[in-house]
Amino acid sequence: MYKRKIPVDLSCPLRLTISLIDSKWKSCLLDELRHTSMRPSELHKALPEATPRVLDLQLKELVDDGLVTKIIYPELPPRSQYAISALGMSLIPIIDAMLEWGEQHQDFFEKKYSEDSTNQ
Repeated sequence: MYKRKIPVDLSCPLRLTISLIDSKWKSCLLDELRHTSMRPSELHKALPEATPRVLDLQLKELVDDGLVTKIIYPELPPRSQYAISALGMSLIPIIDAMLEWGEQHQDFFEKKYSEDSTNQ
């Protein structure tokens, strides 16, 4: 069975939530799966900046945590598909709030980080 590198922090509700969506790609994966189930190759195409290995590991964690379901079809060659679970859907309002915050403050950070790169 898959074992997490970093254990889930159960000491506080905020830390628990952060532990479950703590990586760069987990919230993006949940966002991609919010409307439709997807095959691994479709997720890799949707998030080309992430390496396949990282996405596969984070999908395993999402499945293990019950936020995503994995369906394996018994055919040759085997085919699998990922879908967001009801528990995962309960995180969508948090992801939407993160998206909204990012949109509201994008100009500030674009200026900040484009200035940083020109001053180096």
